Amino acid sequence: MLNRLQEDIAAVFDRDPAVKSTLEVLTCYPGMRAIWIHRLSHRLYAANWPVVARMLSGVGRFLSGVEIHPGATIGRRFFIDHGMGIVIGETAIIGDDVTIYHGVTLGGTTWNKGKRHPTLEDGVVIGAGAKVLGPFTVGQGARIGSNSVVTKAVPPGATVTGIPGRVLVREVDDAREAMQSKHGFDMYGVTEEMPDPVARSIRALLDQTHAMESKIDAMGQQLCKLDPSFCDDKLPQLDSEAFSGMGDKG
Repeated sequence: MLNRLQEDIAAVFDRDPAVKSTLEVLTCYPGMRAIWIHRLSHRLYAANWPVVARMLSGVGRFLSGVEIHPGATIGRRFFIDHGMGIVIGETAIIGDDVTIYHGVTLGGTTWNKGKRHPTLEDGVVIGAGAKVLGPFTVGQGARIGSNSVVTKAVPPGATVTGIPGRVLVREVDDAREAMQSKHGFDMYGVTEEMPDPVARSIRALLDQTHAMESKIDAMGQQLCKLDPSFCDDKLPQLDSEAFSGMGDKG
């Protein structure tokens, strides 16, 4: 028991740069209180004392803002950051070295008995506000972005974001990035690592613009050969000032 306590404290020091001392972990971290109370309530639940176990888990919810059903199975070095609003269902299984942030739900999608909640393998990280719903597995080392809603299995090592959650695939296109740079446009601050329907639409427009400019350049070169004066007319140049304020939300 003491060894598990030491592991939990070490996990906080490893994953929270704000921590200053062991005393702070013992007295000020609601996630730690939730985990320790759950371990006791889980033992009572396994010993066929479900009502007492549920009452104790209710005390843990009152003291920490984290609701963990005593039937849930939780591995070693589990870290809950902040904790408020977390809900972990009865048949959830959590592996070792898992990290969960506030507002996360590990819930079910059916009222039928049996396995209803997700299984998180070792090293999974779930961002604030994410909802993982259903009896599927989130693979080892996977990451789920904040506020995502995941209802299907996640491969090991994958990163999932969005509603519904989708596995990220990084797209690299030199021509598209050059077009963005030319027009001084930053995709509203959205990076390639963050799939967004508006961003995907804008990328498609940039691809179309690039193809059209290539066609127009080829046509212009042929027209210049037929009429050299055609080359005297220049297109207006676009600079970053033309797009200033596009990312402003006010």
